[in-house]
Amino acid sequence: MNKLAALAACLSLPFLLSACGFQPLYGGNLAPQLSAIYVEDIPERNGFELRTRLIDILDSDGVVTGKRYRLKISLSESSQGIALQNDAAITRYNNRMEARYVLSDAGGKELYRGSQSELSSYNVVQSPYATLAAEQDSGKRAVQDMAERIRLELGVWFRRQK
Repeated sequence: MNKLAALAACLSLPFLLSACGFQPLYGGNLAPQLSAIYVEDIPERNGFELRTRLIDILDSDGVVTGKRYRLKISLSESSQGIALQNDAAITRYNNRMEARYVLSDAGGKELYRGSQSELSSYNVVQSPYATLAAEQDSGKRAVQDMAERIRLELGVWFRRQK
């Protein structure tokens, strides 16, 4: 009896959700709007990585020709030592990255403004190469998370415009 009740609940769930107005964000036709966004160059240290990741997840081609929207992003980064050894050497850093972005139409009219911030950390080890690799990996992970959240915010904005 429990299996039958669970099956009935699973089968009725889509009908209940549609009655309350729930619409899945990725179930609609947002792909044309997201792929019509040109992501402008970002000059900061991790800007190239952020732009490349956004182009990939928006399914854009990185070419301005024929795009209906432009996304301008300003990226700021800071680093702070947070852990000390007995000899006052810093052994862990927190990197904070903040992106402020503006979505505008092809004519330059501002449509949406938003911001995202990300905190990532890495350890300082005895090998300078390993420390550099950890720092770069930390920045790359932060950029990937930030790009996903920017895409999500833009998707929500496009969905609300319908």
